[in-house]
Amino acid sequence: MERTWKPTTAGILAIIAGAIQAIGGVVVTVAGSLVGIDIGMGWLGGLGVPLVLLGIVAIVGGIYALKRRVWGLALAGGICALVGPWAILGILSIVFVAMGKNEFE
Repeated sequence: MERTWKPTTAGILAIIAGAIQAIGGVVVTVAGSLVGIDIGMGWLGGLGVPLVLLGIVAIVGGIYALKRRVWGLALAGGICALVGPWAILGILSIVFVAMGKNEFE
C-alpha cells in the first residue's frame, strides 16, 4: 500500500491544534482561578479543564494519524481540535484523515 501525505498532514495539524488548545486551557484555568478567588467565584478556574482534555485527545489522535493506526482515534483527534479559533486546523485534519482512511491499520 502506498503511503501518502494525507495522514501525516492530518496528524501534524491535529497536534498543533491540540497543543494550542491545551496551552490555552491551562491559561484559562490559571487566570480563572486567580480572578475567581478575588471575586469569590473560584469555580471559574474549571472552565479551562475541558479545553485541556480536548487538547490532549487531539494530540493523541494526531500521533495515531502519524503512525497510521486506529483510524477512529485519529478522526476523534481532528474532531476534538475543532474547539476554538484554530478550528480550521481541525477541519483540515478531519478531511485528510478521511481521505487517507485506507492507509490505516
